[in-house]
Amino acid sequence: MVALAAGIANVMEPTCSTGSALAIGLGANLPSAAGGPCETLVAVRPRLESLLHIWAAEPCVLHWSPLVRSAPVGGPPGQPDYINAAVVVEVSRTPSHSAALELLHGLQQLELVFGRQRLEHWGPRSLDLDLLWWGDLTIEEPALQLPHPRWHQRAFVLAPLLAIERRSPFQAPRGYPPLTALMEATQERPPRPLLPQSHGWLAGSSATKDHQAN
Repeated sequence: MVALAAGIANVMEPTCSTGSALAIGLGANLPSAAGGPCETLVAVRPRLESLLHIWAAEPCVLHWSPLVRSAPVGGPPGQPDYINAAVVVEVSRTPSHSAALELLHGLQQLELVFGRQRLEHWGPRSLDLDLLWWGDLTIEEPALQLPHPRWHQRAFVLAPLLAIERRSPFQAPRGYPPLTALMEATQERPPRPLLPQSHGWLAGSSATKDHQAN
């Protein structure tokens, strides 16, 4: 069950008191101070784990996808390919509007650390961190839309999520077809998986720990 958050338009918060899985998409197609797009995603991973640990106020379980290479969708022509990944997070914190905005702010601060500049719509970027969903939390406002309005249409999101689901099944937001059906329905070119353990990236599950981001 969900309820309209008091005093906030277009926000539906689950009425249950237990937490839900959330998903974050990662992408880059420009270099950053860490190096190329692959090196950027490798470098941001421990920082993202630290952010999630602090935000959740307790350890949480993270399920990481492999890295994939995907063609740009929309935006200006001539962009380089993207390197993409996803992480599904098991967290006991109850989904809420305020907590989602808090996490969004943390993700945007990480993007800035790696040189993100918002110069044009769907333009190339050194780092993109998208909050895709958090359980059945629904938010419709300029700063944040949950679930992400295009997560179920993008092959570069679906392919990493499918790789996670095959190894560690999770609950996507209700009201959507299975990920396999969504992937079959997309008209986009399927992303190409990079070699396992490429650039030091390891797909799999882990628990966040108390550590300081470098």
